[in-house]
Amino acid sequence: MADPAEENIVWHDHPVAREDREKLHRHQGVVIWFTGLSGSGKSTLAGALEQALHRTGVSTYLLDGDNVRHGLCRDLGFNDADRRENIRRVGEVARLMVDAGLVVLTAFISPHRAERRMVRDMLPAGRFIEVFVDTPLAVCEARDPKGLYKKARAGKLPDFTGIDSVYEAPEQPEIHLDGQQLVTYLTDHLLDLLRGRVIIKP
Repeated sequence: MADPAEENIVWHDHPVAREDREKLHRHQGVVIWFTGLSGSGKSTLAGALEQALHRTGVSTYLLDGDNVRHGLCRDLGFNDADRRENIRRVGEVARLMVDAGLVVLTAFISPHRAERRMVRDMLPAGRFIEVFVDTPLAVCEARDPKGLYKKARAGKLPDFTGIDSVYEAPEQPEIHLDGQQLVTYLTDHLLDLLRGRVIIKP
């Protein structure tokens, strides 16, 4: 039986469309979804790419996993159900930002393929670019910038991805990067991809 509240909610189309906003920004709206283990370099690379795009006049916004959990998702934990809801909320926010004509960069472990596919399905075709930052677990653990692996190994951080919770690597990402390479090289590689897809101007 349908929720009575949902029956009274109607989607409103507005006179200014995504295409109009993209003309104003002079580039397409798109989600660049960085995924990989904690410590793989997702946030560092997403930040470097945003800086590079900003310098060329591209309108961007970076959604970072930790920042989102300070506000939008601070009521969620890290079990599978809460992780899915975390990604769903981020996907909905990213979808609105794409509708605003922005290039949205996200840096989330997002360990499950089904959740990443869920976000992809929220967006128009071609507006979701999955970036797999592929860094070996041993390297991520050696970096351990937040000390999370140390806590997980000590049993103080249950359900930690890569240790006692599974990470499902992307099977067909738009781009597969070696997280051990230089950030400048990887950033240039991503810019080439965006230019090649005419998301930003050559």
